[in-house]
Amino acid sequence: MADTDDSLLTRIGWRGNVPADSKEHAGTTIARVIAQHRAGYELHDGLHAFNAQPAPRFLKPGIDPGMRPAVGDFVRITSARPPLIEQVLPRRSELARAAAGERHQRQLIATNIDTVMVISGLDGDFNPARIDRYLMLVEGSGARAVVILTKADTADNIEEAIAEMRKRVPAQTGIHAINAKSAESIAPLLHYFGPGTSTVLVGSSGVGKSTLTNTLLGESRQATNAVRETDSRGRHTTTYRALIQLPHGGCLIDTPGMREIKLTGEESLAGEQFGDIEELAQDCRFGDCSHLSEPACAVRAALEDGRLDSARWQNYLKLRDELAAAADSLEAQMRRKSESRVLTKALGRRLDEKYGRH
Repeated sequence: MADTDDSLLTRIGWRGNVPADSKEHAGTTIARVIAQHRAGYELHDGLHAFNAQPAPRFLKPGIDPGMRPAVGDFVRITSARPPLIEQVLPRRSELARAAAGERHQRQLIATNIDTVMVISGLDGDFNPARIDRYLMLVEGSGARAVVILTKADTADNIEEAIAEMRKRVPAQTGIHAINAKSAESIAPLLHYFGPGTSTVLVGSSGVGKSTLTNTLLGESRQATNAVRETDSRGRHTTTYRALIQLPHGGCLIDTPGMREIKLTGEESLAGEQFGDIEELAQDCRFGDCSHLSEPACAVRAALEDGRLDSARWQNYLKLRDELAAAADSLEAQMRRKSESRVLTKALGRRLDEKYGRH
């Protein structure tokens, strides 16, 4: 393998030691995917950004999209012109959602990230139920979640919003109300960044992701737009995911606004986000309690005495049903793929027998 400098890779979020060389990957170097376009990928090696193409096997129809390079991936590349991505190195974390549409397909948002900042505006965009949905996606990703409430300079409901979120998120989840345009206001966020770290920003259009990115950079690199006054919705100013090096260390991935946040079917309601509700259900008298009218229902008791917020409970039920449907869809899809492989092998054997192939 061509020499790869650990310190250069640290600039683009590398953690640990560079993998040992092998005959299989001799003559390759390591770089990181910082953007994906229709025409190929943009990579960075710690010194320079450059374009690259995926090896032909990544373009085969039917390949699991999760096997292809994604923004945040560290990859091995050849010295061809343009360079070819030959291998995706093991990922330490993956943030994904289900792609839009009826067909179940897992869509990677970013990989090899340490922190996911869930951004919500303290205006008409503020929606605790939507934040719950984001936090469910983050929980299984291998990264930690932080809730960032923007537009604190124009809001009069800051304390109420923070109190509402504190009731809904695990105690260790950070919550920060900021003015994304002010370097002083965002100072408490800086401890999430540092050499070798990677952070991704997620949220709706117009919540201030690009504004926050520009303030962290100290320059106006990302385009920004005002939101509509009628519904606080913004237009897409970031049109693709892009990894950016920060001047004080660490990497930031800005993402386009998400209007639909679909669960993949792999999430769990027993995790930190809703673990307290799952524990309450364990205390019901009946194991199959529906939490409607059964006697000695611990969930109903918690709703009645205020320990469990009714809006959060309703959102839990909605997510539970959606998660079950997504899991069923994922299972059915995997079963169809398995059956297809079996049929393909059987057909191959019959053709071999018919034509005497060995």
